[in-house]
Amino acid sequence: MKALRFGRAAAVISVAALALTACGSDNATTPGSDGGESAAPESTVSGTLTGAGASSQQAAMTAWKAGFEEANQDATVQYSPDGSGAGREAFLASGVQFAGSDAYLDDEEYEASKEICGPDGAINIPAYVSPIAVAFNVPGVEELNLDAPTIAAIFKGDVANWNDEAIASQNEGVELPDLAITVVHRADESGTTENFVEYLSAAAPDEWTYEVSGDWPAEIVAENAQGTNGVVSTTSSTEGAVTYTDASAVGDLGQALVKVGEEYVALNAEAASKAVEVATPVEGRSEVDMSLDLERDTTESGAYPVVLISYHIYCSTYADQETVDLVKAFGSYAISEEGQTTAEGSAGNAPISETLRESAQEAIDSITVAS
Repeated sequence: MKALRFGRAAAVISVAALALTACGSDNATTPGSDGGESAAPESTVSGTLTGAGASSQQAAMTAWKAGFEEANQDATVQYSPDGSGAGREAFLASGVQFAGSDAYLDDEEYEASKEICGPDGAINIPAYVSPIAVAFNVPGVEELNLDAPTIAAIFKGDVANWNDEAIASQNEGVELPDLAITVVHRADESGTTENFVEYLSAAAPDEWTYEVSGDWPAEIVAENAQGTNGVVSTTSSTEGAVTYTDASAVGDLGQALVKVGEEYVALNAEAASKAVEVATPVEGRSEVDMSLDLERDTTESGAYPVVLISYHIYCSTYADQETVDLVKAFGSYAISEEGQTTAEGSAGNAPISETLRESAQEAIDSITVAS
């Protein structure tokens, strides 16, 4: 397994043994240093912590909020699931104290963060790993094999019917209906969109020539809906619809197996792990920042490259000790084994590994009061 280095710390991301289905315990514990069991560290912080961002994090955030507030009864967490882009904007405008995002701050945003966070800027910390599903509503069809060029052609409108030869040739024996394809995309600026189109751009560059962005390409006319729940709801109620969404939200929709190399790979935690293993740290950030670039066009056997790393974005410094204590307490809870298990049970995402957690904790511990 490849080691990923973040400044002083080495992080290996491995979620291979973890299922994407809910399996959390209501009484999750963290192994103690003495070999016994202990709950995630409790604290006596107080105040209100405000955040905004990825709607894909909403279920996990609800679980984190409940667990954190139970352990810290004088503290409250408020989170508005307005989308990754809106969350980053609010954070950079000092409207909230942290952001949830399915994409790390880009270079321009990182430079802007120095205005509110001090010379080291903001810190991007992985909160969990989740594949992005290509999900569809085709009666009688639960899964389809699709390569990247075909997925790109579907979402740009060049393949407009489910029995098109481009789809049929990869799915011998599957009875495909003569049914029009309705593409459903996010209406809001979204980290899920950015991760999905980044995959299309890298894996099908001849077909997908649009700019990589959290906004859906304006040139492509399609249905749209707000947030993760919006696109899943619209797709579920529209025969022939197809969308892209955080895997935890797919529900009863059909899913695509994505072609990688010479095989079609199903969406699961092990496949997501393999894709993340070949990721590289983003350069030009602070020593503890944990932003990662994924190799979307990988041919690694068994890897599922349509994956997102969902981040929590905090300032490296805050104006007062009370805010620092609150941010560090919540951030530590979210990445703790208890917090990760609680989120997994609620949202079905894949928890971060123990080694990655150690690096994330180092980053959180580095947050200080501005001098």
